[in-house]
Amino acid sequence: MNANPILLQKKYSRVIECFAKQQGISLDAALDFFYHSEVYPLIRDGISDMHCMSDAYLAEELEQEYQEKQ
Repeated sequence: MNANPILLQKKYSRVIECFAKQQGISLDAALDFFYHSEVYPLIRDGISDMHCMSDAYLAEELEQEYQEKQ
């Protein structure tokens, strides 16, 4: 199932903001990491209904990926 592109853009911004706060990094750094992450295409393409998960859950997924890449 695909989500409305406008709703996805809003979801991305909320997830990026939450992730930036959790990691104590700038919004620019969080934005860059998000769009180059493995999580982004899963949300964008609706795989496993990732776009339906909460913002906090998706931010945690990003955090795990961020820690692995550090």
